[in-house]
Amino acid sequence: MRCPFCHTHDTRVVDSRLAAEGDQVRRRRECVGCNERFTTYESAELVMPRVVKRDGTRVLFDDLRLRNGMLRALEKRPVATEAVDAALSKIRQRIQAFGDGEVPASQIGQWVMEELRELDQVAYVRFASVYRSFEDVSAFREVIEGLEHREPTVSDESDRS
Repeated sequence: MRCPFCHTHDTRVVDSRLAAEGDQVRRRRECVGCNERFTTYESAELVMPRVVKRDGTRVLFDDLRLRNGMLRALEKRPVATEAVDAALSKIRQRIQAFGDGEVPASQIGQWVMEELRELDQVAYVRFASVYRSFEDVSAFREVIEGLEHREPTVSDESDRS
């Protein structure tokens, strides 16, 4: 591994431990040349299924897009980074375990909503408003009432079909 400080190719591992619920290995490294320490993360490179969008187009799964969508909904909310990372990890695992070479974007959106519902209700409503294209206040009211009763809303049921 090349040192990010002096660009020497000789570094040694000082400490290793599991991270991201065991999906990654976190390594503390020390450069033999300049003695600086830095952290690297190692994870298995898995082939993710393609995402089938609403218009029928197929695109490669974009982990960054998933993360940004959740972070946008969670903006200025008191949710720990570790909780967000754990939720993203669960979603990725569900995508990998879907059992097909393709996964509908609507299914990924549903999984994101499930995780956001558990993390932060305000973020859940934010995401739902964009994901379901709310057009009036009654749509917000329906989702909020569903949260208060912790029951799936009519919209949740229709999204699953």
